[in-house]
Amino acid sequence: MRAVFKNYWRHSINTSALSSVRHLTITPKCAQSEANQAVESVTTGASPKTGILMLNMGGPRTLDEVHNFLLRLFKDRDIIQLPFQDYMGPWIAKRRTPSIKQKYDEIGGGSPIFKWTDKQGQLLCERLDKICPESAPHKHYVGFRYAHPLTEDTLEQMEADGVENCIAFSQYPQYSCSTTGSSMNAIHKFYADRAEETKMKWTVIDRWCTNPFLAKCFAENIKKELQKFPEEKRKDVFVLFSAHSLPLRQVNRGDPYSAEVGATVQLVMQELNFSNPYRLVWQSKVGPLPWLSPATDDAIKGLVQRGRKNMILVPIAFTSDHIETLHELDIEYAEDIGKEVGAEDIRRCASPNDHPLFIDALVDVVSKHLQTGHRCSEQFLHNCPLCVNPSCYGSKKWFRYATKAF
Repeated sequence: MRAVFKNYWRHSINTSALSSVRHLTITPKCAQSEANQAVESVTTGASPKTGILMLNMGGPRTLDEVHNFLLRLFKDRDIIQLPFQDYMGPWIAKRRTPSIKQKYDEIGGGSPIFKWTDKQGQLLCERLDKICPESAPHKHYVGFRYAHPLTEDTLEQMEADGVENCIAFSQYPQYSCSTTGSSMNAIHKFYADRAEETKMKWTVIDRWCTNPFLAKCFAENIKKELQKFPEEKRKDVFVLFSAHSLPLRQVNRGDPYSAEVGATVQLVMQELNFSNPYRLVWQSKVGPLPWLSPATDDAIKGLVQRGRKNMILVPIAFTSDHIETLHELDIEYAEDIGKEVGAEDIRRCASPNDHPLFIDALVDVVSKHLQTGHRCSEQFLHNCPLCVNPSCYGSKKWFRYATKAF
């Protein structure tokens, strides 16, 4: 999101204004949709029994969608708090649209995150139909927070399709209140504003950062990149695990994101037998307030200054390519900063996308969820110790009811 926020913070608001400012189980029925311009599906002849709602932030698929994407993002207080948000959000979105359009144009004219999420869901459900016949047929739904298909449109379609059981499946392996939490709050808001209660039976997969197949997937992709370095330099290549940063005030309230990202990193390095030096670093910081550090770009500069000129960037908290990998890591960091500081070779490890091991991870998470009958983790149902977001209280109360009402 750095590409979205960066220049806004520098040019659009002063610092005084700022200071005020990716296991469970179920028997659901999945159906995907093509209605309301937003919800798209894979059709099979059978009526779905299990619906898997794949939740993510999303991204604009065309340049024409950029403004509305930014508008929804800047109006969401779960991800950013602004003074007079109903007025400031639209103003910032309009102001930022031209520069963000340019960035998307440089990576092909839009975000590929829907393409990858849709393909992941198709491959997941094909496997589930074979290994979990008792909950078949399975269908996936895509529910994005800020781009089509929007979560609320997808939920409306699922209800219309008569889905019996729904698995709310976060596509952020590591939980954060600003990502998974925001998507879950959107689900609650949809039903809070809806006169009719949900007809679906709900369960939740809110995090899966320690899944062994996820770790194996990242390790496999890192090994492939290591092979592209000269053999005599391979063991000295520095591995930088880069995750989207988070404001420290959110971490200090008890957000578990940084700890869960660290858990994934350790499992990946264990798969690699700790073959190379590594660090966890943080990208996309915006504004003058303190965020998790060290920043990815600063880490690159510091390593090169100390003679470490070969490195691999690993998008450890992203499961699909989008603007943070294709532009921020590939262009702004690997190319621009690498050239600026005199690095020899900065490569990026591939995102999971449709890697077979990543599909194994999705299948492993959901099949265990289905087989165990676990509905919702207590970890998810409890607020951060110092939570100040009233939306979270209502959301968690609703999910406690929805996942235990049957």
